[in-house]
Amino acid sequence: MKIVTVIGARPQFIKEAVFQKELRKNNIEEVLVHTGQHYDKSMSEDIFKNLNIESPRYFLNIHSSSGNESTANMMIELEKVFEKENPDYIACFGDTNSTLAAALVASKMKMKLIHIEAGLRQLPKDMPEEINRQITDRLSTFLFTPSMLGVENLKKENITSGVYFTGDIMYDLFLDRKKDFTDGYYKSLDLEKNSYAILTMHRDFNVDNKEKLENILKSLSKISEEIEIVFPIHPRTKARVEEFSLEKYLKNINLIEPINYLDLMSLTKDCKFAITDSGGYQKETYFSGKRAIVLMPDTSWKELVNENINILSSPTDLYENYKKLDLSCDFKENIYGDGKSSEKMVKEIIKDYENNFSSSK
Repeated sequence: MKIVTVIGARPQFIKEAVFQKELRKNNIEEVLVHTGQHYDKSMSEDIFKNLNIESPRYFLNIHSSSGNESTANMMIELEKVFEKENPDYIACFGDTNSTLAAALVASKMKMKLIHIEAGLRQLPKDMPEEINRQITDRLSTFLFTPSMLGVENLKKENITSGVYFTGDIMYDLFLDRKKDFTDGYYKSLDLEKNSYAILTMHRDFNVDNKEKLENILKSLSKISEEIEIVFPIHPRTKARVEEFSLEKYLKNINLIEPINYLDLMSLTKDCKFAITDSGGYQKETYFSGKRAIVLMPDTSWKELVNENINILSSPTDLYENYKKLDLSCDFKENIYGDGKSSEKMVKEIIKDYENNFSSSK
């Protein structure tokens, strides 16, 4: 059996680490393709090394330009790879342009498509990621959902064939690497256990508009008078703060350089709560038993909001939502499965291969 896996963005590298490990365990040949959608040489090499990911066999070097142009260029190059490799399956993750390109080419070439992280839905419906999700789900043979809500979302759209609730592949990684989280990492930043909040913020709708960013920073400044905020500041956010001359609001916030996955998880396990606009991190706080204020108008991880674990917040309501955050109520457990999602995915793929391909190869 041969699977071509297409990745293009940092969160996909992390998910690929788990998927690749399970494929290796089952002696399945994988051809890894990196589109180059989000590419920083040092960052990519660091992630691949830290997570023990095999280097991509193909690097397409297609950087982000306009969404349509980059997707089209990816499709052209992916078609060449798929023709050359002639795999049994194409696998993709999430909702990026790389995901959409892989889905469209696989469909046109009549290849079986595996969508890992299927069934997510988020408003507004015309956002690029939502369009990518919906199209990919409609073209997929296997739709592996991270939660039961994903199954329900697909059912509402009359998509029931090939749908499996496997759990979240990022939870697999979290459990696998938990042993590597550093005890007492917070001490290296002169912090005290359970006495600080972690902030991550980089989304264009939060940082590229001066008024919105200033409202957020004003609220953060007010919150920082009551609890220490640790902020691994994203280069994009840092540039906008400087461009809009908003540095005064950060004077009481503990700014640090961006940190890697293991360090962030080490810091998270001993924090009090988090404030974030990251899709992945709002789940990782839950894995760590922490709550988060999510600086987004909507989220694809609605389970955490529905269960009153996380709170959605606008820029102007941030302080009020901080005061509302209930850190004492119980968490609902196992929303994202039991940490064996990759095992369940590969089991279903093997079953399909044995039923449909093995006798002819």
